[in-house]
Amino acid sequence: MLTINSISFIWPAMLWFLLLIPLLMSVYVLLLFRQQNTFMRSTSGQDALRHSSIWIQHAPALLFLFGLIFIVTSLARPRAVLALPTSMKSIMLAVDTSSSMGANDIAPSRIEVAQSAIKQFIAAQPSQVSIGIVTIAGAAALAQAPTTNRNELNKIVSRLPLQTGSALGSGILIALTELVPGTGIAVQKILDEASQSSPPTDSGRPLNTTRRPLAAASVAPGSNQTFSIVLLSDGQRNFGPDPTKMAQLAADAGVRIHTVGLGTPEGVTLKAQGVSMRVKLDETTLRKISDLTLGDYYQASNLRDLKKIYQSLTSTIRIQQHQVTEVTALSLGLGMLLISIATCWSLGRYGRML
Repeated sequence: MLTINSISFIWPAMLWFLLLIPLLMSVYVLLLFRQQNTFMRSTSGQDALRHSSIWIQHAPALLFLFGLIFIVTSLARPRAVLALPTSMKSIMLAVDTSSSMGANDIAPSRIEVAQSAIKQFIAAQPSQVSIGIVTIAGAAALAQAPTTNRNELNKIVSRLPLQTGSALGSGILIALTELVPGTGIAVQKILDEASQSSPPTDSGRPLNTTRRPLAAASVAPGSNQTFSIVLLSDGQRNFGPDPTKMAQLAADAGVRIHTVGLGTPEGVTLKAQGVSMRVKLDETTLRKISDLTLGDYYQASNLRDLKKIYQSLTSTIRIQQHQVTEVTALSLGLGMLLISIATCWSLGRYGRML
């Protein structure tokens, strides 16, 4: 879509030639006045004039005029901000497979609902888009490198295992470095330092994570339109690096993380290995992750919500990219088209150019 307020010009000085348009209009009106004086002297000319609409008479001249305006404008080399469809190349699905995903506050369970919706999401993507899967439990693991083989992806999704622990930050880190190679992120060093640090306390003591080397320049958050990460989780974390710090690394690489919150804020009591624990949806963490990367956050409380979310994500990931584009050829082509139509119309109706 092109909007008037987004138009600018590379050579704006050339627009001064538009002042010739009123001069040409004056010449046309003068010639028309003289022609009508001669034409009205005959009775046949008066009859023809009565039966001819004034707009039809002057339509070729008006089209010719607008054609000249577009051609002169093209001399100034106009450019505009256009919304162009983004060509998505790869998507990483980071799926929380911690034991809390077995909770049944989304029937039949969080993980089963997620598996069903993931398969629908995979089927909705264009065949040329590669999709990878990272599982997140006590550690993060690459379950499937980005591939276009939908059957293989569905097999992986069908047998996602639930394990203890939730290293949400590690999942983001693995998904990012697999999706965008050559980021310069010291993955193993980050994971080693996180494993040596105690989990964060209520005081919010930050982990000693390692950021990307200064030599690797950051880009604007959300500027990478060819890669995306979709994180499905209840937001709870008890192992690994801080997920918000890992989200900042993704933001530095321009990669958006769209987060899907599975569960309900009130949560349920889950019994595992003789231990009872309350598992709730941590929306705060998931929102921070999506906000840092300019992604979107969705909260799913049932299967119907999750299906709607994946439909929305499919269109979001194919987001339109607004790009400044020179439209000189468009302006010139439109001008030539209008002049050609005006000339053919005038020749066919009046036997003259105009």
